[in-house]
Order: sequence, then structure tokens, then C-alpha cells
Amino acid sequence: MKTAPGWLAAARYGAIALLAVGACSAPPPDDLSYVDMMLAARTAKDQAFENSADSPVPVTRRELLLPLRYYAPDVGYRVPASLRLDADQAVFEIPTSTGKRRAMRRVGILEFHLLGEPMTLSAFVEVGAPDNNSLFVPFGDPTNGEETYPAGRYLDLSVTPTGIYDLDFNFAYHPFCYFDERFDCPFPPPENQLESVVLAGERLPQS
Repeated sequence: MKTAPGWLAAARYGAIALLAVGACSAPPPDDLSYVDMMLAARTAKDQAFENSADSPVPVTRRELLLPLRYYAPDVGYRVPASLRLDADQAVFEIPTSTGKRRAMRRVGILEFHLLGEPMTLSAFVEVGAPDNNSLFVPFGDPTNGEETYPAGRYLDLSVTPTGIYDLDFNFAYHPFCYFDERFDCPFPPPENQLESVVLAGERLPQS
């Protein structure tokens, strides 16, 4: 069994720098700098996955899986979200891809509107994590199994003091068990299964 070094691991391969670029609202549609930075971050991630010694993609699968496939950047999938804190800070045992269970504390509920529809996602931190500076947001949507990994995708958010978050689904990424089944990846809980398709972020090669 392999575990990723926190769930920020994928973002650290180039995308994490872009998370801090924007404020809490999406840029205007004609802001090409956003698209340029997004494409640059994706290129950096591909290069790291191809060349880094700790790449999650096995050498034998790199020709098949790299470069990563994505939906085109779309500022419509970048929205402000408000975190409603969970008063109980409830702890859940979330099943993982290796058949184990991972203890997660639900920090709160992210409330937002996506393409005009009100939605919510639970945000977690792992019990016993070395720091609580980031929120783990696993989610599923109707693209799973057809255009994206069947078990869903992840988002990572740096904790803000205001409770307002820049929720950008263009950064949605596949869990590392997509690349290598030895990784231990938590499944999105039922409450994080969105009814609307999310045509943003990473997608499968054949889609």
C-alpha cells in the first residue's frame, strides 16, 4: 500500500502556485492570463510526473497515461465558496481503494453556486495529519466512469482566515490510485456526489 504525501501532492507538481493567484471570485471571461497560467501549471505537472523520482505514475504506464488529459480551462467552473463550519467536527471512517478505512474530520460544508445551481461539498482533514493548513474535498459527478476516473476526483484548498474559498474545479485531479493501484485513496462520501456534470479538471485519456 502506498499513500500520497498528503492530498496536496498532485498540486505540488506545478498547480499549487496557481491556487494563490486569484482572489475569491472568478476573473472576467476575457482574462487570458488565467488560461495561460492554467496551461503552464498543467505543463509543469506533466513534466514532474514524467521525470520526478517520486512520480505517482509507474514508468511502465507513462506512455499510456502521460501527458495527462484535461477539459479545456473554463472560468465558469471557478467560483467563490463559503465554508460553514461543522459545530460537531464529526469524524468519519471513509472507505479507501485498498479496502481500508481512513479517519477524516469534517471541518465544514462548502456552499457555492456552480453554473447557476446551488451546491454543497463537505471539506475534510485527515485525523492525525501533521498540519491542518489544507482542506481535502473529494467529490463525484456523472462524468465518473465515462470521462473521468470511476471513483471520483479530488480538490485541495488552502485554509483561509475568512472562510471564503476560491473553489476552482479546473484543478480537479484524479487520485493517485488511478495511476497505481498500490496507492491508498479515500472514496468521496455520498454527501459529496454532485448531480451535475463537472466538465473541468482532469479526464480520462480515451474521453
